[in-house]
Amino acid sequence: MEASFTDKHYQLVVACKQGDRQSQFKLYNLYAKAMYNTALRIVQDEAEAADVLQEAFIDAFSRLDSFRQESTFGLWMKQIVVNKSISTLRKRKLDFQSLDESDEPVEEEESENDVELQVAAIKQAIGRLPEGYRLVLTLYLLEGYDHEEIAHILRISEATSRSQYLRGKRKLLDYLAN
Repeated sequence: MEASFTDKHYQLVVACKQGDRQSQFKLYNLYAKAMYNTALRIVQDEAEAADVLQEAFIDAFSRLDSFRQESTFGLWMKQIVVNKSISTLRKRKLDFQSLDESDEPVEEEESENDVELQVAAIKQAIGRLPEGYRLVLTLYLLEGYDHEEIAHILRISEATSRSQYLRGKRKLLDYLAN
């Protein structure tokens, strides 16, 4: 039995494929805030996130004929935003931390009852992470990609993705502890 999904905006997408500008505007309004937040989490700059958002929608609407609706429009759009965000970072010459770099190990205590952290403190700590750590951590924890997908998106090995995630997580915990 095949899994099926329902795209609640199917009719809007069909209308957009037929060139209906009002439907494009409606789709933009439905997804712009979420896609902007996704871009902002990755590029960490409001102006660049806004640029990524606009480029992603222009790209999506110009390539709408290639959207075969095998997934929801939102999922397809999110992939475009993530790819555009990563391209923006690459233009900034994204540097991953060396695997030979020796970080002191941090003991992980993963208990939901230990400490309740405020969102602002977590955002600030994530923003302090080196870009490689921050990007992998964001894609894994916030965007829901697995290490295989992250490796493919960033053109790195799966082992590098896992390493960047673990090191970033340790560094984030260290920042939050201080």
